[in-house]
Amino acid sequence: MSTLPEPQITRYTRWLAKERGLNFDATTTERYDALWRWSVDDLDAFWSSVWDYFDIQSPSPRSTVLVEEKMPGAQWFPGSQLNYVQQVFRHADAAHAAGHPAIVFQNERMRERGELQELSWPELRRQVASLAAHLRTLGVGAGDRVVAFLPNTPQTAVAFLAVASLGAVWSVCSPDMGPVAVLDRFRQIEPKVLIACDGYVYGGSAHDRMPVLEGLLAELPSVQHVVVWRYLDEATAPARLAGTTRQVHDFDTLTADDATLAPTWVAFDHPLWVVYSSGTTGLPKPIVHGHGGVVLEALKMLGLHNNLGATVDTGDRYHWYSATGWIMWNSQVAGLLLGTTICLYDGSPAGKSGHADWSTLWRFVDDAKATFFGAGSAFFASCLKAGVKPKEILKLSHLRALGATGSPLATECYRWAYDHVPKVGGKDIWLSVISGGTDFAGAFIAGLPTLPVVEGEMQCRCLGAAVEAWNEQGQPLVDEVGELVCVKPMPSMPLYFWNDAQNQRYHDSYFDMYPGIWRHGDWIRITPRGGAIIYGRSDATINRHGIRMGTAELYRAVEAQPEVLDSLVVDLEYLGRESYMPLFVVLREGLTLDAALDKRLREAIKTALSARHVPNEIFQVSAIPRTLSGKKMELPVKKLLMGTPPELVFKLDAMANADCVPWFVAFARKRF
Repeated sequence: MSTLPEPQITRYTRWLAKERGLNFDATTTERYDALWRWSVDDLDAFWSSVWDYFDIQSPSPRSTVLVEEKMPGAQWFPGSQLNYVQQVFRHADAAHAAGHPAIVFQNERMRERGELQELSWPELRRQVASLAAHLRTLGVGAGDRVVAFLPNTPQTAVAFLAVASLGAVWSVCSPDMGPVAVLDRFRQIEPKVLIACDGYVYGGSAHDRMPVLEGLLAELPSVQHVVVWRYLDEATAPARLAGTTRQVHDFDTLTADDATLAPTWVAFDHPLWVVYSSGTTGLPKPIVHGHGGVVLEALKMLGLHNNLGATVDTGDRYHWYSATGWIMWNSQVAGLLLGTTICLYDGSPAGKSGHADWSTLWRFVDDAKATFFGAGSAFFASCLKAGVKPKEILKLSHLRALGATGSPLATECYRWAYDHVPKVGGKDIWLSVISGGTDFAGAFIAGLPTLPVVEGEMQCRCLGAAVEAWNEQGQPLVDEVGELVCVKPMPSMPLYFWNDAQNQRYHDSYFDMYPGIWRHGDWIRITPRGGAIIYGRSDATINRHGIRMGTAELYRAVEAQPEVLDSLVVDLEYLGRESYMPLFVVLREGLTLDAALDKRLREAIKTALSARHVPNEIFQVSAIPRTLSGKKMELPVKKLLMGTPPELVFKLDAMANADCVPWFVAFARKRF
């Protein structure tokens, strides 16, 4: 049975009392509220305390914390210098001496053989130093873009750290993404180097990506060097690029040398990476985050809220299941900033295709001795539906926390976790449910190990995040659903969008509705307890007969039915006509939507919500369109059914399951 060490938040509040003379306590919601309010009322004092508490290193002193409290355009820690990689390897020697590896890794093939790979801190540092030295020789320096077409493996972490150590700008796409989606991203930033794998394995099948790589190079004229990692063990992979005019290098060769790692000191706001957030029209938004903002947000979020890295001796092991194209990959790698072991799994969370096994990740978590296990909310819903009972088949003796994000976690999933995951110290396992975004590489709403957990509710607003619910007039709401806004800047908010003239697209994305106020695009309710509930995207709202509601409530009612695996609803508002609201459901294998189930679904919606929110019609589909990060594509489906051509609303190469789109296209043509 796992036990909890003293929470990091407790250590932090004790430090505040000793070093700052500030007395706070985070053991009740009322006391945490006082700490939170201080953190957003006095941004200088709070973020300065995060810097000092986590002992961020800078060769130049900082004169001030925040130049001007405005959005966009806030300037943080002017004059200071740091490097993400410097912060990572500050912990290397102590963690290694304590016997903790830097990375634990497994993929599908290793899973079948019962193998688990560990990469020590000294070995991680050696590989990063070797690759960084070779990249420098190839002419890569501060500000150059290096892009990667790689899966969730230690090699990808090595590549990222090597690039960041040079002050170059990193960007990555998962190798299961289609070439159009990759080019839509990489072409915008004109990379100098492309690091790519020869293929990947998913669901028991190997996928050769060399033809895709050749196509990418043909469309990326700025690339001067390509580095190939032979993931599928094809010795001939680099030779298959013999026709290219670019210099081709072998990844394993570039990481084989002994070299000294010397991260380049860069300004606080020096670009670290470019990540992408897809809109429903136009190219994906190329969002640029800086070294300093990312480091501060990660330390605060993973340390104070997720309770990682309280001391090196605790030996935290952090696993968040993610592909490289999701911001949670960035979050998982950021565990290294705290000296935490990161546990990476590459492959399907449900085992081989056609033979679903939703215990796969749980078995990895057990083998890797993970202390914190996070995944998209849909994963836990799938475990519930599949009848997975982890504690009956595994010990999970090290596990002490579960994390969830990507979409609201259904109340039933809380109860499932309490019933079927081992208790910790005699208590239900801690569920840390978060809500944030790629947009600022962090979280607005999160968990805290010292606060009570209310089923269906996230525990608290994050420290330093001045989050509120607003109505259309810009007035704050309490215990009412409103737009999620952040009324004060955070260090990890975007520096800018790449090639965004006068920051116009940046402004339009977040500040068009409330000038100077970040509007995130979610419906949220701040509860009287200080927790929060997310009700789905505000741009996919149901507005039936004047009653406005987010879609998450309806999904909870529908997906609570044992027959339903997934669902999607859209409200089609026609000028001069009543709205039409279809509901699409994915049922368990072998089941058919009959009159009895149709009636039961309608009754469930009526009981949970109201008669107004009962759909006009219910349709059975094979799959719900989802993004690569697992989000339901409500707005694209809505636009399609409202008459927008499918090629303008669906980016097929940027979808997790593009094969389901033809059904919806045919449905739209037939019905509308």
